[in-house]
Amino acid sequence: MTENEISKIIVNTCYNIHVEIGPGLLESVYEEILYFELVKLGLKVERQKAIPVIWKGIKMEIGFRADLIVDDKVIIELKSIEAIAPVHPKILLTYLKITGKKLGLLINFNEKLIKDGITRIVNNL
Repeated sequence: MTENEISKIIVNTCYNIHVEIGPGLLESVYEEILYFELVKLGLKVERQKAIPVIWKGIKMEIGFRADLIVDDKVIIELKSIEAIAPVHPKILLTYLKITGKKLGLLINFNEKLIKDGITRIVNNL
C-alpha cells in the first residue's frame, strides 16, 4: 500500500472514532483506540516507538518517540489540545526527515469537526 492509501484508512478511522466519542478525552485514549482499530484492519502499527537520532556520528538512542507508525510508512502525531501551535507541524516534519519517511499526519482530536484537526505533512512525497 502507498502512503496515500494508508493515509485514507487512517483519516477514515479517525473520523469514525471522533463521530462515536467526540473531542475532549486525553491523547492517550485516542492513541489506544486508533492503535486498536488500525491493527484490527490488518495494518502493522508501532506505538510509542523510540527513534534514535545521529548526532556528529554518534547514535543517540532516543531522539523522540513516535506516537504511531503505520506500515513503516506513515507517522501519526496525535494531539488533544485547544489548538495546534505553529511548531507542531515543524516537529512532525523533523520526525519525517530523521526517519526518511515521506508522510506524516498531525491529528488533533480536540476539534468540533475532525477534518479541521487533521494536517498532512509531507517530506519529498
